[in-house]
Amino acid sequence: MRVAVNTRFLLPGKLEGIGWFTWEVTRRLVARYPDWEFIFLFDRPYDPAFICGPNVTPVVVPPPARHPVLWWAWFEISLPIVLRRYRPDVFFSPDGYCSLAARTPTVMVAHDIAHVHFPEQVPALVRRYYDYFVPRYLQRAERVITVSQFSKNDIVAHYGIDPAKIDVACNGCRETFVPLSETEKQAVRAQYAGGQPYFFYLGAVHPRKNVDRLIEAFSIFKKQTGSPVKLLIGGRLSWQTGAVKAALEASAYRKDILLLGYIPDEALPGLTGAALALTYVSLFEGFGVPLLEAMHTETPIITSHNSSLPEVAGEAALLVDPTDALAIAQAMALLYSDQGLCLRLAENGKNRRAFYTWDLAREIIERNILYLV
Repeated sequence: MRVAVNTRFLLPGKLEGIGWFTWEVTRRLVARYPDWEFIFLFDRPYDPAFICGPNVTPVVVPPPARHPVLWWAWFEISLPIVLRRYRPDVFFSPDGYCSLAARTPTVMVAHDIAHVHFPEQVPALVRRYYDYFVPRYLQRAERVITVSQFSKNDIVAHYGIDPAKIDVACNGCRETFVPLSETEKQAVRAQYAGGQPYFFYLGAVHPRKNVDRLIEAFSIFKKQTGSPVKLLIGGRLSWQTGAVKAALEASAYRKDILLLGYIPDEALPGLTGAALALTYVSLFEGFGVPLLEAMHTETPIITSHNSSLPEVAGEAALLVDPTDALAIAQAMALLYSDQGLCLRLAENGKNRRAFYTWDLAREIIERNILYLV
C-alpha cells in the first residue's frame, strides 16, 4: 500500500505540537509497515533525519505554505498534482488541512477549532480562510481524527459533521520526560531559577494561553505568601502579546518572573520535572500536551476547568477558573504549602498517563487508514 503524508510541520529544531504529533505517529507507522510505501510531502527543503525508513520517499512540494494564499496554492493546486503523480491509496494529513481538489481518500486530524471560540485572536485573513475551508475540509475528508472527546463533540456541535466519521485518538509523551532525582531538580533550579522553587508555564505566548492572567495570579500569590518562588515562562512570543507585557510591567514581582523564550528539546524535561507545579491555565485547548509531560515527570498540575483540559488531567491536577486570577493564586498557594497534595497529584498523574500514548494514537490512525482501502 502507498500512503502520502502531509509532513510540512516536520521542521528541524522547530517541532511544536502538530510537528511532534506528525513525527511520533508517522515514524511508528513507517516502522510497523515496512512493506508499505510512504510519500512524505514537505513544503520546503527537508532534514534527512525525518526520513525514518527505507520505505519513505521524500517529495518537496512548493510553495512553502505559511500564509493563507500559500495554503490555498499548496493544498488546492500543488498537492493535487503530486497526488495524481504518485497515486497513493490514502492521503494522511495530521495538521487540520486537506485538499478539496484532490480525489485521494483522506484521513485528516483536526486538533481543535479554537478559531470558532476566539475569532478576535485570529488575524483577519486567516480567520476568513478558516471560516471558509475548515468546515469544507471536515466534510471532504472520509475520516476525521481528533485528539479528545471534547474536540469531537465541539466539531459535531459547530459543523454538524456525522459523529460516526470522527474517531478520537490522543497525544503521547516523548520518552525523555521522566522523574528527576532531588539532586537533578536542584541543578535545574540553580541553572534557571537562582536555586529557588518555581512554577512553570510551557507553550506559545498569545492571548488564548492566558499568560497575562497567570502573571497577575503569580503576583497575588507572591504578595500573600512572601515566598521565594519564581515563575518561569517557557515559549516563544507569538502574537497579540501586549497584555502579557503590560502584566509584566504592572507586577511588583517582575524580577521573579523569567521569560525563557523557545526552550530546546533537551532542556524541557528537566524544566518540567524540577517545577513546583506546571501552571497551564489556558482559555481553550484541544488536548494540552504539557499536562501529559508533567504527568510523566511526576510534577503536580494547575490547569483550567474548561475545554479538553479536565478530560486529559483527570485527578492529576487542581482545576481552576482561568478567568479568575485569585483562584489561580489560591491553587498556587495550596501546592506551595501542602506537600501531601503535591504527592497525591503526582501519583494520580502516574496512573492517568497510561491512557495517552503514541502507540495508541498510531493504532487509531492506522485503523482509519485501513478502513479506506
